[in-house]
Amino acid sequence: MHRSRSCARSRSGSRGGAAVGAACLLVLGCIAGAPRLVGLGGSPVPSGPRGPVVVGSDPGVPRIRWGACPEQPVPDGMRCGKLTVPLDHDHPGKGTIDIALARIPATAPRGRRLGSLVLNFGGPGGPGIETLAADPKPYAELGERYDLVAFDPRGVGHSAPVSCGGSLEPDPGTGTGSGTRTATADAAAQLAALRAVVKRCERASGPVLPYVGTVNVSRDMELIRRALGDDKLNYLGFSYGTRLGAVYTAQYPGRVGRMVLDGVDTLTESLTEQALVSARGQQQALDNFLTWCTHRKEGCVYGTNTRTAKKETAALVAHLDAHPLVDADGARFTGEHAVTAISAALYSKQLWPDLAQALADVERKGDPRGLLRLSTPDGPEPTDPGPPGPVPADNGEAALAAVNCADDPDRDYDKADPGAIEKKIEGLRAEFRQASEIFGPRQLMTVLSCYGRPAGTDFIRRIDRPGAPRMLLVGTRGDPATPYQWTEETAERLGSAVVLDYKGDGHTGYTASRCVRGYVTRFLVDGRLPSGTRSCPAGE
Repeated sequence: MHRSRSCARSRSGSRGGAAVGAACLLVLGCIAGAPRLVGLGGSPVPSGPRGPVVVGSDPGVPRIRWGACPEQPVPDGMRCGKLTVPLDHDHPGKGTIDIALARIPATAPRGRRLGSLVLNFGGPGGPGIETLAADPKPYAELGERYDLVAFDPRGVGHSAPVSCGGSLEPDPGTGTGSGTRTATADAAAQLAALRAVVKRCERASGPVLPYVGTVNVSRDMELIRRALGDDKLNYLGFSYGTRLGAVYTAQYPGRVGRMVLDGVDTLTESLTEQALVSARGQQQALDNFLTWCTHRKEGCVYGTNTRTAKKETAALVAHLDAHPLVDADGARFTGEHAVTAISAALYSKQLWPDLAQALADVERKGDPRGLLRLSTPDGPEPTDPGPPGPVPADNGEAALAAVNCADDPDRDYDKADPGAIEKKIEGLRAEFRQASEIFGPRQLMTVLSCYGRPAGTDFIRRIDRPGAPRMLLVGTRGDPATPYQWTEETAERLGSAVVLDYKGDGHTGYTASRCVRGYVTRFLVDGRLPSGTRSCPAGE
């Protein structure tokens, strides 16, 4: 996600973690999206290896226009470029958009270079150029033999960015209901507010919005491969990037080179199923953290009893929902804010000491500043953001919504009356709360993430052993965003994958484990890939 939005920087999915705001459904509370669920429909994409061509270019060799980078500063040697691709790959006459790319050349002598390694750090909504520019060091060993290439997927960053006019929150005064209205009437008004948000996204995004989605990004990536001059696509994808890699594999199995997918996304589950599995995965990650805190960290605020710690954490969230902390400026810190911070910290085990201290501060002193820092790891938003730039401020959450919904074909609830929708949501409440008292109710809020948007493609659901070469899939047992079971399920659907079972915690394994990096590097650089499932220990 799904649930994805984090990855190569310890939270590559971090943009994926941004909430997707929506209206408040009467029986549900606020319908805010969680890490990975939401998007706008695109046209079906054929599954064969046929590659689209760029309008106005040599059909055989699309061209990248290299120049200065939009992100500054950038690492030594990094250059950026643009590749023109069709807006609609099936109907090139509708126009074109530019895909923004970045490349850091390989450092090895020319005779030892292996071509390009395309990277996707997660999302949906995560910009590739910004992430590579911020920290290429984790990929330095791969960068000796490969040109490291990142790109902003269509609709994201500097590639025709989508927007919802500032946020995905409903406009003030919409869907608020009143004491004289019936419950069904209130629900109808609030569902209408969700549709109004979608209309606002359409107006703010322009023509690209119906053509976002992973199936179209994959076709763009095939053009990138051809423009880079590589016979095969060598690829390293994290979190949402694994969904993109799987779709490329299904569309172009004969063009797959050495591919590694880390933090593996689901290909088959509906929004409701994804939300439920994600709640369980987040709860398992929190349980692992609390076990560490109570048994291995001196002075854990919850003492030494893990079962008690689970109850007290849930009680903290409930208390903050009922009695928010209020600072001198009147800003409120609620249970929702606490859950956002806890979720963010669970993405990397390196953040566990900070989470333990932040929980101690809020429990003992009523001081939420540590949790606030965890939920905004890059620092607070500027008070004066200045003039608007080329990338809308809400691009990350707008793209998250657009892509996830473009990838999901289920819209049964769009045809139901408001009362039936309320009943369906209410019927799921107990199951979600059983999955996680803390995360379940929030994940339930994502069930209507795509309400009012066109149904997406069913291409991803139909992926079934496309016949690609063997590849490596990395699953982390304590992953809060992409549960390990998705690694096994996706490996089965791809039919040519070797699974690496990382026994550790956090989202994705490459940056966390020397053992995982060793397997990944040996495969990408030397082509060595063992048969059967392999494992890497926790605790590195």
